Amino acid sequence: MMDKIEMKLGKKQETLLLPLWGRAVESKKDKPRLIDTKAIEIVDSLDYDFSLMSKNISWVSQLAWVARSIHVDRTIRNFIANHPSASIVNIGCGLDTTFERIDTGRIICYDLDLPDVIELRKKYFREGERRKFISCSFFDTSWYHQIDTQGGVLLIAAGVFYYFEEKQIIDFFIRVADEYPGSELFFDVASPLGVKVANKKVIQNGGIDETAILRWGIKTAKTIESWDKRIKLIEEYPMFKGFKKGYSFKMKYGLWMSDLLEIMSMVHLKIAA
Repeated sequence: MMDKIEMKLGKKQETLLLPLWGRAVESKKDKPRLIDTKAIEIVDSLDYDFSLMSKNISWVSQLAWVARSIHVDRTIRNFIANHPSASIVNIGCGLDTTFERIDTGRIICYDLDLPDVIELRKKYFREGERRKFISCSFFDTSWYHQIDTQGGVLLIAAGVFYYFEEKQIIDFFIRVADEYPGSELFFDVASPLGVKVANKKVIQNGGIDETAILRWGIKTAKTIESWDKRIKLIEEYPMFKGFKKGYSFKMKYGLWMSDLLEIMSMVHLKIAA
């Protein structure tokens, strides 16, 4: 039997296991909405007890991680249709496999995360001319000069921003507007209610340390436009938009209620050139 790979991650970084596990679970279903064999490989190889997630995480939360990945994939594909040589900056990449699903042979992908995550990531993914690892916090401004901006820039962040205080996120968005005029951002947000639900139903029940709680919630992404006049909202929509077909009435009701209460949403922004 192959030796399991030991993880040495900070408590907040450990949350990357949640969406990884969610994609692996989905990929094993009879009719998966997303197939991620790499996620299965990683979950099976890690020296980590996923039993608490399997036992306590709801199917709604698991589907949310899958839906988010599909929304991200679609947004990237739409962006690179107009920017064939785009740079995609994956903020807080964790053990994400987006590049494997969307690579066209021309884009450049920058996987950005903290040093301990990047070290773990290197065990499963290789850098190359069009796939580069950046080992630092996204608040660290030193990474800005490493991005090739000639073909257009799309910054994505899946399951990242709500772990920080709003002031930190505001400062970051303004700095992005300074550094990357004409760029776009795509990410998920939680409502204030969503923050409470996630901290109780996902973080605690999933066996993740409570110091890794969600902190930032927002009622409407339209508010973000007030942070800087260069930031424009392209679109905001609920997490389970387009994901309610094929489920029982009871399950559809659960997804409908989550969207009605705006628990989780996807946000697409444009920075004025």
